[in-house]
Parts: sequence; structure tokens; C-alpha cells
Amino acid sequence: MTGTIALVLAATGCGGGTVAESAPGKVTSITALDYYTDEPEHSQWSEILASCGKSAGVRVEQTSVPGASLVPKVLQRASSRTLPDLLMLDNPDLQQIAQTGALTPLDQYGIDSGGYAKGILSAGTYKGKVYGLAPYVSTVALFYNKDMLAEAGVTVPRTWDELKTAAARLTRPGRYGMAVDANATFEGTWQFLPFLWSNGGDEKHLDTPQAAQALQLWVDLVKSGSMSKSVLNWTQADVHDQFVAGRTAMMINGPWRIPALNKDKKLHWGVVPVPVPRTGQTPVTPLGGEVWTIPQSASKARQEKAARVLACLNNSSTMLTLAEQHFTVPSRPAVAAQYAEQVPSMAAFAKTVEAARARTGELGVRWPKAATGIYTAIQSAMTGEQTPHEALRHAQRIATGN
Repeated sequence: MTGTIALVLAATGCGGGTVAESAPGKVTSITALDYYTDEPEHSQWSEILASCGKSAGVRVEQTSVPGASLVPKVLQRASSRTLPDLLMLDNPDLQQIAQTGALTPLDQYGIDSGGYAKGILSAGTYKGKVYGLAPYVSTVALFYNKDMLAEAGVTVPRTWDELKTAAARLTRPGRYGMAVDANATFEGTWQFLPFLWSNGGDEKHLDTPQAAQALQLWVDLVKSGSMSKSVLNWTQADVHDQFVAGRTAMMINGPWRIPALNKDKKLHWGVVPVPVPRTGQTPVTPLGGEVWTIPQSASKARQEKAARVLACLNNSSTMLTLAEQHFTVPSRPAVAAQYAEQVPSMAAFAKTVEAARARTGELGVRWPKAATGIYTAIQSAMTGEQTPHEALRHAQRIATGN
């Protein structure tokens, strides 16, 4: 950029990237928008933003809104050109917002996007340009009750066949062997993706044998009585509650459940990667997490300050702090490996995110239609209205708008 100099962020604040700094201005504060409304998450992020703002020489004025209202608010403010200086987005929403032209590519600020796993970087990429970076990510894995498995003489399942066998042996009156979130929302789709993708299924072509086999697994678990039909209405929070109450021996869920699990001293649990179709395979799971972006603005000086804060949020030290606070995985594999050594319960997640995929990686802005088709198919197949193949054929029509 003409008239700028490269500024290497100081290690005390932000050693994670290089940002172009314009001539000294009078920017003393910038605004940030996110959906971290719950405590302690809101306060934790407030402290991190304040710290990174201090290193950039500005005060960060944080506004948090409920998750469901963030994108509508962003679209509204984009049209009136009143977006904040720093904007957090759930990673699947980046494509939609970038498409409007409301965001700026991060390379124009000299921000370092190196050292990220391919899938993680793609979550913040639109049409070949990086518009957002995630300080941390998350995904799902298989949690299991150690006492229940030991009592039943069941080894931890690593493959689909082992999962079906284990779930059947762990099922008894008042307890199911397995639980998932199969509800009619994007959350249900999110939980199904490891099974779809690990079997070679693809959201671009949902009506394939590979996709049908993955859905058949879930159908079989319910038909056999190893999984409750109520999973069609359960959220991930409901699945967690069933597990803690001893009403299911295994569940698919994310690392954000670990703090609550740790509070129950009588509950002995373990976690491993999601079982795969065949021995030796690596599970392919979806990436969760939020990316931070810099919207278009008439003030280049404010954008430069926002860029310095964004770089700070994504340096190795901040990543590690955030991961420890939120039980998430640092976005740089080298930092994730260090974190997994410190927190063994996060090892399965740290390993899994290396091969994880962004939900918008294949379809971009068309992903929501495919996600709707997938959860609709799950509902139809698991209620017996359609076979998995029929349900997914209908899902493909939804995904393509036909």
C-alpha cells in the first residue's frame, strides 16, 4: 500500500502477523460486533479484545447480539454502510457476507495467514481471497461413558460396525447405547456430516450410494433400538443432558461440553474421533468456529487499527489463551499440538481438525440449501417415510432448487 510501512506486531501484544500501518492518526477507538452474549464468554472476549486493542493503541468498543440476529443486522448495516470496524462471523456465514462486497481481503493489510490447516483457511476464504481468520475452531467427536463400557465388556468403537455392535450391547431398559442430534436444523446436518464425508459422500451430489450408506447407519441404530427415536427432536444440549443423566452410553458432541462434563466428578468419560466406515480411515468432520473480518470503511486509519487487533486475535499466544478458556482447538496445527499435550481431553479434537472441512468449502453461498436438504432427508429416513436413497434423492432436489 502506498505511503505505508510494515509494522511487525510486538510480542507483548501480537506477534502473529505483519500489518501495514498508515501515518499516525487520531483513531483512539474502534468498534467490534460479535454474538458472544453468554457469560463467561462475553467477558472473556471483552478482555481479549481490550488487550489486543491496547497493543494496537485503541480502545475496542464491543457490541454483542444474539446469534440469530447477527447476520440480519450485518446485512442491514452493510446496506447503510454502518458496519463496525471489526466483525465476527460464524464461518459458514462468511461467504454470504463477502458476496455482498461488505468485507475487505486481509492481504491488503499484510496480515499473515500462513500456518493454518487447509480446511481452516478455506473457512475464511471467498473466491480465492482470505477475508476472515479464526483464532480457534471446533468439531465433533464420540464421547463415551467409561464405566458403562467396562461393565458391558465393550471396547471403544473405532469403525461403524464396532459402533453398531457397541451401541447394541450397551442398550438396556432406561438406557440407549448411542445418541446424536438429528433434529430438523443445521445442527442436525452438522452432526451427520462426519458420517457422510467419511464415507465419501458429497454435498454436491447427495443422491449417491455413499450418502445413502451413511444415512442407513443412523436409521439402523434407531430401528435396532440402540438409539432413541427422540433424537429427531434433540439438540446437542439435549444429547449432552441424556449422556450426563446416564440415559445414553455414547454421544456425538463437541468440546464445548467438556467444562460441564468435568464438573460431574462421578461421571467417568472419554472421547475419541468419530468412528469411520473402515479400519485405518481418518474421519472427515465439519469445522465450527468464528472468523474475524474487516468490513469496508471510509476510514483507512480505522481499518488499519482493526487489522492490528485482528492479527493479535490470531497470534499463537492469543489462540492458546482462547482455547484454554473455551475448550476449542487453536487454528494453527503447531499450537493445537501444544494445547493437546496440555489438555489430553482435547487430543481427539486437535487430531480431527487437521482433516476437517469447512461446510461452505464445496458450495460456497449455496451451502444452506444443501444443509436444508440433508436434515430434511434425515427426518424422512429416520421416521420411515422414505428409504435413505429416496430421502437423499429429494435432498438433492432441494439443494439444487429443483
